[in-house]
Amino acid sequence: MDLFRGKTVAIVGGTGYLGKHLTKRILEQDPQSIRIFSRDEFKHHKIQELFNYDKRLRNLIGDVRDYSRLERALRGVDIVIHAAALKRLDILEFNVDEAIKTNVVGTLNVVKACLENNVGKAVFISTDKACHPVNTYGACKFLGERIFIE
Repeated sequence: MDLFRGKTVAIVGGTGYLGKHLTKRILEQDPQSIRIFSRDEFKHHKIQELFNYDKRLRNLIGDVRDYSRLERALRGVDIVIHAAALKRLDILEFNVDEAIKTNVVGTLNVVKACLENNVGKAVFISTDKACHPVNTYGACKFLGERIFIE
């Protein structure tokens, strides 16, 4: 499959578990570049080490809550994979407002930035917990799915 060959890809939340695995698989398809967007400076460093400082990787520090930074990071991108989220079920139940800021408002920001930059493809990473949600995380991901569908 040549979906990523020669393309500029952004992985929002790219320093997490899924982001690392996506990066590995996408690199195998010879993209022009992969922009790893995440707020965690230390994890950016670990990604650089993990992939031997591959020149196709661009480490961009930023937060999905910050629309202007996200919009700049997605300029010239062909494909966006949105994997950024607060995910700890036990912690989110006591930090609902923070979950909404990242998982809902952050998703709105990703979609808005994609539209503003004419991104060709955007993929939202969700969870089975969004189906008939019973907790904050599931409810946020349910809303994220609706945001992407809309």
